[in-house]
Amino acid sequence: MSDILLVMEEIDKSFPGVRALDQARFELRAGEVHALIGENGAGKSTLMKILAGVYSKDGGRIIYQGKEVEIPSPRAAQDLGISMIHQELNLMPHLTLAQNVFVGREPRQGLRFVLDEKQLNAQTQALFESMRLRLNPRTKVADLTVATQQMVEIAKALSFNSQVLIMDEPTAALTEAEIEELFRIIRELRDKGVGIVYISHRLEELKQISDRITVMRDGRYVGTEDAATIPIERIISMMVGRTIYESAPEVPEEASATIVLEARHLNRGHVIKDVSFQLKKGEILGFAGLMGAGRTEVARAVFGADPLDSGEIYVHGKKANIKHPRDAVRHGIGYLSEDRKRYGLALGMDVEANIVLASFQKFLGKLGVVNKGKTHETGEHYVEALSIKTPSLQQRVKNLSGGNQQKVVIGKWLTADTDVLIFDEPTRGIDVGAKSEIYHLLNQLAQQGKSIIMISSELPEILRMSHRIVVMCEGRITGELSAAEATQERIMTYATQRRVLMAENGASEHSGAQEV
Repeated sequence: MSDILLVMEEIDKSFPGVRALDQARFELRAGEVHALIGENGAGKSTLMKILAGVYSKDGGRIIYQGKEVEIPSPRAAQDLGISMIHQELNLMPHLTLAQNVFVGREPRQGLRFVLDEKQLNAQTQALFESMRLRLNPRTKVADLTVATQQMVEIAKALSFNSQVLIMDEPTAALTEAEIEELFRIIRELRDKGVGIVYISHRLEELKQISDRITVMRDGRYVGTEDAATIPIERIISMMVGRTIYESAPEVPEEASATIVLEARHLNRGHVIKDVSFQLKKGEILGFAGLMGAGRTEVARAVFGADPLDSGEIYVHGKKANIKHPRDAVRHGIGYLSEDRKRYGLALGMDVEANIVLASFQKFLGKLGVVNKGKTHETGEHYVEALSIKTPSLQQRVKNLSGGNQQKVVIGKWLTADTDVLIFDEPTRGIDVGAKSEIYHLLNQLAQQGKSIIMISSELPEILRMSHRIVVMCEGRITGELSAAEATQERIMTYATQRRVLMAENGASEHSGAQEV
């Protein structure tokens, strides 16, 4: 096996009210993919952010290429040859892809203060082509999907020619085809001697790409195992300290026949084409499809976040005029975005404030004064009911793990007393333990009579959780399946149906998932 490239020993780190790392350790060899896993809150991202210079350690030491080093900043880490692709997207939406990839390192013309934009775009184009990405370097980041932004983040990290590359949930928003391309890139880097730290909650994915697996729990090192030989059940047991059968299906209770929400002939440009569906009381309606199929666009249109060109929405049998999210909330509809940090939470505010945020008017007295006792009581109720792990209601939401952040968003919409909840990628970036809790929570909500639309790119999740499954392709609904008749193969047939028909007719395929 290759030489030791990096050793982190006895690393300690504390935040207000939380001990994030307790004598944590990690080892990385040159030319290996080393998976770092654990439940949300286990400390894996914190440990890697210390290595990347984002956080300073409280104790311990880092030995890199045989020498003890201090890493006071991300720039210092990059100068050492250490780059990190963060789980949270760190791109600047108003700049082009090329400007984001080479920010602070732009090529200059003869005069040092004059940007050589032609060379900048050429370098970025070459980088994209090496990754087989069909992207225009001049495109602004704001015009990209979350998945494509993630691929640009990866390209940016690769542009540093790093010896250590840290990937924190790099595939969370990628399609299967995009994941295969990423794995190709990772293997090429590994073969060139790069040490890759790979953080992911997709256990089958880890078995496929990693050489070794290190498990953390509660900020501590648990153990390191060979990826080829360790069973998934053993990995899960090390992660959570208890047995969780991730593949065990939930069997939802049969939904009511009462129709709560109905969409009729929704249209919006090229992204929503004559979409109609019904949602019943107590039902979990799964929306499946490939990236760019239009699932999120439909959800945003129903919630009033994006305008429709035509179509009608009915709530409890009555036509609803939804032009803005506040109209949707007034009709009892809540939307949990796939990008919860950007659209679902006020990260700088505390847990209590976030839980009451969507229904703040409920907590105002006659003189417009906030009833703090009532907000505190509501916050305590949902922290307990949803098992939100937080030191206190006054903890800032940005300091919570991904799974607990998701629960805070759910608490917000439950406080607003919504009847319809739209979950867009509800378990994205969430570990196996928290994922299981979210599944149980969704079933409890459905059993209480809440109606749920669940958009997910993970077919096992869709199959496990849905009463019915609507499949989309290129803005259209191409199929609907009951839980009894749904299989991964049938879903994928419908998800690629339009492309298949086009190919049979001799038409050229077009997919906007990566091309801009």
